[in-house]
Amino acid sequence: MQPLAQRRVPPTERKEFAVGTTTPDWESVRIFLEVVRHGSFRSAAERLKQSVNVLRRRIDELECQMGTTVLTRHVDGVRTTKEGEQIFAAAEQMEAASFNLMRARDRAMPSFAGEVKIAVTEGLGTFWLAPRLVEFQKSYPRLLVDLSCAMRSADVLRLEAEVAVQLSKPTAPDLKIVRLGRLHAMLFASRSYLEAYGQPNTREELLKHRFVLQMADQTASQQNYDRVFSGVPQAGFVSIRTNVSSAHYWTIAKGAGIGWLPTYAGAIGARVVPVDIDPDFQLSLDIWLAYHPDVNRIPRVRKTIDWIIESFDAKEFPWFGDDFLHPNDMPTQYRGASLVKMFEGFAANDRHK
Repeated sequence: MQPLAQRRVPPTERKEFAVGTTTPDWESVRIFLEVVRHGSFRSAAERLKQSVNVLRRRIDELECQMGTTVLTRHVDGVRTTKEGEQIFAAAEQMEAASFNLMRARDRAMPSFAGEVKIAVTEGLGTFWLAPRLVEFQKSYPRLLVDLSCAMRSADVLRLEAEVAVQLSKPTAPDLKIVRLGRLHAMLFASRSYLEAYGQPNTREELLKHRFVLQMADQTASQQNYDRVFSGVPQAGFVSIRTNVSSAHYWTIAKGAGIGWLPTYAGAIGARVVPVDIDPDFQLSLDIWLAYHPDVNRIPRVRKTIDWIIESFDAKEFPWFGDDFLHPNDMPTQYRGASLVKMFEGFAANDRHK
């Protein structure tokens, strides 16, 4: 850390500066990469969960170590200097090498011990993978599973996760991607809501009801709303708008209005019923698995990938098939054991009905 009198002094004017005498530390380089990628100290601080002042101090230290200014501050964010651009390119190579080093370390560890990071959309993570994950982890008790549920896609190339399950198709050329299946959704409501307000049968009748909406990355929420409710402003029609699937589910289950939910909601014990209006109100999104080819050679990650693929197998779980399967038809199409027990923490206790 620089003495108080020398803070904010250009690196080349600091008394102790001498070219080539100080090796940059990796943490400062990593922060420099994040600040440049996010375009501002504030955005990078949110991503790294550190304060803006800590990041600024790290950049000051990096500039002192490198003997040059790497960033310039502007009202709309930061920009790299010419020297900063060259350092950024070299830093990305350092980052790639560090990731390769960590992957090599992981391949050398015992087969099913260690940590696996799974990134998944909040809804699929909360209502599908997490309850099933308990049994998987019991089979491999030395395995630490880090399940990150968020609507933002994880960057598996930069080891934010070894494996990512997402609703938007990955575009990075170096990734291995697998299409897991289809997520189908339709309108649902609680029985208490329908008993109080009746069930709409047409679009015109639906517009007289209260609607709840989830707006989040990867869900194409705005496009779907505009498609089926063209010209209808949300104010006055949408009663509650949320950004995560768990909050969205509870607004529907507690009677706030009618909204889209995955068709398998009933199969796992959700206390909601489907609302049939028109096939135009049915939604479908592909489910994608993404991982770096190198992690496929790590036994514990390979086992996790296999488990995820099995968890979306349409032969066992027909609601993930390409064709829309109505919730009312699932009892005749699903041949496996009841899923409600596995998700019993999700279903209401009978004595509280």
